[in-house]
Amino acid sequence: MKAGDARNTDGAVKADGATRVSVEVDDDGLARVGMCRGSGNAIDLAMARALLEAARECEKRQARVVLLTGQGPSFCVGGDLKEFASLPGGRLAAHLTDVTAALHGALRILAGLNAPLVVAAQGAVAGAGLGLVAAADVSLVAADARFTAAYTAVGYTPDAGVSWSLPRLVGPQRAADLLLTNRRVTAAEALQMGLVTRVVAREQLIEQAVRTARTLAHGATAAYGSTRRLLRQALITDFGEHLDTEARHLAAAAVSAEGREGVAAFLAGRRPDFAGRGPAPPAPPRPEPGRPGSSRWDGV
Repeated sequence: MKAGDARNTDGAVKADGATRVSVEVDDDGLARVGMCRGSGNAIDLAMARALLEAARECEKRQARVVLLTGQGPSFCVGGDLKEFASLPGGRLAAHLTDVTAALHGALRILAGLNAPLVVAAQGAVAGAGLGLVAAADVSLVAADARFTAAYTAVGYTPDAGVSWSLPRLVGPQRAADLLLTNRRVTAAEALQMGLVTRVVAREQLIEQAVRTARTLAHGATAAYGSTRRLLRQALITDFGEHLDTEARHLAAAAVSAEGREGVAAFLAGRRPDFAGRGPAPPAPPRPEPGRPGSSRWDGV
């Protein structure tokens, strides 16, 4: 389906010329979310809202893995500065608040799912596009990918979680370098500094990303979700508390359908059938705004 599209009476998707994002969820539970606006997939308000609707669709369909791509020469060049510049000062602040509310809402949903997030990026990756790549559990980038923060170059400050994710991925000092100097980083350097997971040839990018995502779709989705939350929680808790949290997650996983199937398969010398155990289990509910924990990236 297309995020934000209307449907005909027969249930078919009705094309909308303003469509920014496509969403397809296959029988394996692989959700393919594609930014398809053109013009570098710059994020305007409609694009941000379409990404939010796409994330909601992934949540509704209980996707087992989400693959995010950007159609065209570039993955995402960040915010739509032409749209922002067209607004009078009295409206711009409120407009940007609406854009970030939708974009950040999408990121919160994707971070809270059990489904891992795989991102495949090529060409220019800037601003919020950098945030989307940094939010991934697994990121594959083409050898021609180039990364830049770009925010302070136009007098803006980061969004899309960039100031949260970059220090955790590449370290505080290197993050400061990227955010303050806006220097361009090659795919090879991004790999070396830990910003991305893998660099592949441009012509193999989507094929390898789909292969990676499909492998994850057949994995232990509930265990993935717990592992995603443990990894993020480790950054904000002390060691002793985290050991207790690990113990609780492990005990719950061991008695789950996935845990029983995994051990049974290991003892029988066969591959586990995690995907055959039904749709992806729902993730724990996200805290409501204003509730304790709601300011965290994933609501842990």
